[in-house]
Amino acid sequence: MADVTAEEEAQVFLSVAGSEAMTPLSQARIPVLDRGFIFGDGVYEVVPAYRRVPFRLNQHLARLSRSLNAIGIVNPYDIDGWKARIAQLIAGSANDDQLVYMQVTRGVAKRAHAFPLGIQPTVFMMTNPLVLPSAAQHAGGVVVVTAIDNRWLRCDIKSVSLLGNVLMAENAAANDATETVMFRDGFLTEASSSNVWVVKGGTLYAPPKDEKILEGIRYGLIAELAQRIGIALSVRKIAREEVESADELMLSSATKEILPVTIIDKKKVGDGKPGPVYRKLFAAYQEAKAESFAAGTQGNPR
Repeated sequence: MADVTAEEEAQVFLSVAGSEAMTPLSQARIPVLDRGFIFGDGVYEVVPAYRRVPFRLNQHLARLSRSLNAIGIVNPYDIDGWKARIAQLIAGSANDDQLVYMQVTRGVAKRAHAFPLGIQPTVFMMTNPLVLPSAAQHAGGVVVVTAIDNRWLRCDIKSVSLLGNVLMAENAAANDATETVMFRDGFLTEASSSNVWVVKGGTLYAPPKDEKILEGIRYGLIAELAQRIGIALSVRKIAREEVESADELMLSSATKEILPVTIIDKKKVGDGKPGPVYRKLFAAYQEAKAESFAAGTQGNPR
């Protein structure tokens, strides 16, 4: 028998038809008639934890609740219930910096498109090591390519139906790029798993928070940080030409934090180096993490 890996031994949380258990990943089982598997009928959330303290946890749980409401799934836990289960997962991991994954599907039922009655949501939770961008990526920036955004029109829902995003991520990988930056009707939306930020003349620009993008938790955080450190922020539709002529471009997500883009479609962004707005925001981001850890150690995780 092959040796069991540490990943397979890692404990995950699973609730199927109301029966809850902590179990090794290798033993976790979900019925094939779960609507998450059959239809992609579910939502998910991903929370980074630094030194075992979840970062922006209340905001992540609020977005999870919004996604559940949008597709008509009753939230299986209240805020305290989610926090208790997240704390249990984090405590059981050997890693200090973690990425907590939570998925809720409509549940197990006979295959039929319309919502079935009387079933309970399936909940799956796990935690993995949080791997952040390298020092070289921060120093030199990353490469992106572009594509037409052909996904569905409810990108504000953090759905497990991620085929469109998967195809865009594969497009980036096939072109030796970190991300695919997308445009719909000639205007910037987002990247396959990141929000996109544009800098021109010292002003930071972001696309509107509507159904065409997922409002990343870092979207709100970076807006707060920009105000704190005196960077002007304008939220409006951004034409493709503005992205291509930007002084700076940046990506943000739970795993990227905030990351500079220096090449887009084989062309330099600005002077081809990470710019001053990025450097100020990155420093402010690290301060926010330190503040979160200090608050979390006093029993108030943010």
